[in-house]
Amino acid sequence: MRTKIAIIGVSLAAMLGATACTTTDPYSSAPRRNNTGTGAIAGALGGAVLGYLTNTNNSEQGRKNALIGAGIGALAGAGVGQYMDRQQRVLEAELSGTGVGVARQGDNLVLRMPSDVTFATNQSNIDSRFLSVLDDVARVLNEYDRSMVDVIGHTDSSGGDHINQPLSERRASSVASYLIERGVIRERLYVAGVSSRNPIASNDTPDGKAQNRRVEILIRPFTG
Repeated sequence: MRTKIAIIGVSLAAMLGATACTTTDPYSSAPRRNNTGTGAIAGALGGAVLGYLTNTNNSEQGRKNALIGAGIGALAGAGVGQYMDRQQRVLEAELSGTGVGVARQGDNLVLRMPSDVTFATNQSNIDSRFLSVLDDVARVLNEYDRSMVDVIGHTDSSGGDHINQPLSERRASSVASYLIERGVIRERLYVAGVSSRNPIASNDTPDGKAQNRRVEILIRPFTG
């Protein structure tokens, strides 16, 4: 199994001297700040892991090039669906009863992690009771490494973007950082927060808001 040592624990302050750059958030089609211009990784308990985490180019193609450079082979033809079928079955078995949903969208898999089992209210530090679940997710991602992994933070509509945008980013960053600590190679990752812009339920009810407060992990087959 491929492993790669990730440098964890770099504070945001240590990154201020790096050249800032922008990338396009594929979930909102808007330019966004990218705090990973030098490839530095912030600690899982506070910091910024945002955008494409490759050392080559802050773009989708840059990520693909980095995966090829890391020796990860692309999937093709009927092998794509079969590979994702196997990964789905393993994830469903590992995550049964954890509160994390596994959904299939074509050849993509979506893991939905509700905030009530992942984070304390208005916090971005991962609940210690949830770490074993992320350990299982990381183990499957490492076993099925021919995929790209998007970690996206979401909130409900309460509080406005000035609160929700940074909170969604911090929560996605915490999850991504923990996966990197557990051996998921950083070149596979794209990390973003989208505030309340992509609800999956109505924000007019408490139950709907609870569903919208989540971190999603989108697993896409790497087809080169």
